[in-house]
Amino acid sequence: MSTPRLSAADKKLHAVRHSLSHLLAAAVLEKFPQTKLGIGPVIENGFYYDFDFKKPISETDLAELEKRMRELAAQHLLFVKRAATPAVAKKALAGQPYKNELIDELKKKREPISLYETVDAHPRQSASGKRSSAIFVDLCAGPHVKNTKEIPLDGFKLTTLAGAYWKGSEKNKMLTRIYGVAFLSKKDLDEYVKNEEEAKRRDHRKLGKDLGIFAFDDMVGKGLPLWLPNGTIVKNEIEKLAIELEEKYGYLRVSTPHVAKQDLYLTSGHLPHYADSMYPKMVMDDGVYYLKAMNCPHHHMIYKSEPRSYKDLPYRLAEYGTCYRNELSGTLAGLLRVRSLQMNDAHIYCTKDQIEDEFERVIALTLEHFKIFGLSDYWFRLSKWGPKNKSKYINEPSNWAYTESVLRKILKKTGVRFIEVSDEAAFYGPKVDFQFKSVIGREETMSTIQLDFAAKKRFGLTYKDATGKDNNEVFVIHRAPLSTHERFMAFLLEHYAGAFPAWLAPVQAAVIPVSDKHTAYAQAVSALLKDKKVRVKVFDAIDTLG
Repeated sequence: MSTPRLSAADKKLHAVRHSLSHLLAAAVLEKFPQTKLGIGPVIENGFYYDFDFKKPISETDLAELEKRMRELAAQHLLFVKRAATPAVAKKALAGQPYKNELIDELKKKREPISLYETVDAHPRQSASGKRSSAIFVDLCAGPHVKNTKEIPLDGFKLTTLAGAYWKGSEKNKMLTRIYGVAFLSKKDLDEYVKNEEEAKRRDHRKLGKDLGIFAFDDMVGKGLPLWLPNGTIVKNEIEKLAIELEEKYGYLRVSTPHVAKQDLYLTSGHLPHYADSMYPKMVMDDGVYYLKAMNCPHHHMIYKSEPRSYKDLPYRLAEYGTCYRNELSGTLAGLLRVRSLQMNDAHIYCTKDQIEDEFERVIALTLEHFKIFGLSDYWFRLSKWGPKNKSKYINEPSNWAYTESVLRKILKKTGVRFIEVSDEAAFYGPKVDFQFKSVIGREETMSTIQLDFAAKKRFGLTYKDATGKDNNEVFVIHRAPLSTHERFMAFLLEHYAGAFPAWLAPVQAAVIPVSDKHTAYAQAVSALLKDKKVRVKVFDAIDTLG
């Protein structure tokens, strides 16, 4: 299946949001005429525009800008597209260096250049006798509404300010990004605002602090979570469940070190393909070492630690391994993106004939997890390679074609909706992602299953077949059914709004004495519950009742 086409309503909403980004820029230039313009695309739920202000602005300016946007929209302005040469475009956007940079790039790529003018349908004649109609001009391919009367005046709102590097590179100047949301009716906008309030209530960062789940400390380092006692209880319960299910599905548990020599990652291909996400090398007296950014190369070496027979396959290894990712500090976001992460990782070594059965077993195991956690309403995403992006992937087209076709066949058999996306695979093979819409509206990749065709050649993975000959057709299935502890905990905190089911809850029972004279009895009740492995807490009567 492919990504569904936009409906007529979605196309209209996209045009409304894009047009509002232009009205925002027009309002900004009126109020702050020396401002330099960046870009202003449509995003989920709305739009943004990046600006280089001469002087910083604040949240208090947003109300005035929003008011002016409504005034402009009420004038029933027209959006007019016209093709332009680079020279004409630069003249129209004189004094706008970021726009001129984009024009030069389009010229270099020999791509068409177009301008969108926001035009007064009834231009007034100036004192000089000229009739000026263009309110605003932008470098843009569209689409836009034809007339601003198509924009619901009560359906949009400017929401916040943020910093954003030009073109997303920290090497460039930091611009000011103004975000807005927009819908086709006030009802839809109000519903969005209501959902945003609910999202704030369920924010895992707030709940994690309030419930004593995790903490961060600058002295430890950004993106390095500290699991507090309550969080460790929840984490341990999740691990216990995973281990029980994996024993049922025939996995063997292993443990590997947090560092390894450079040669291991050169062999796996993570160097250079994954180098940007790895921490800098550590030069030791016996060679160069790296912090582990993934578990798979270590598991490959366990597979190779002794001869394997066809009778050993499929060979399933699982580990709650800790990995380290060199994420930029500006991209860190609570538990959703961290630098130290723990994942219930596993690797299945199988023959070509076993791929389908093993992949289907992994899907079944993953769905068994989801059922226990009460998770539903998921869909699949088949992430394929990008043939034009050769530096990102192992360049073996025939293997990509074969493995992608196998996964497509498996997904069709499930009967679950799936989409296909290009240039999103792992560098060594395609993958299937389990996608969820969280209760606060964020799309999440909860689980991932990858099919690796490259490890067998890179690591010399073989087995003795029934005739006693070496066979190197060893495929590796990588899987992480519960994502990482960090991402999964963030998801669960928001999903349950902090009210974990009893089996996961750090405190499963509370004993509350009605007065001090009942404290001893409360402690006795607590002892009985603890003896039955119930996590119990006794509250002081003076703090809770009376």
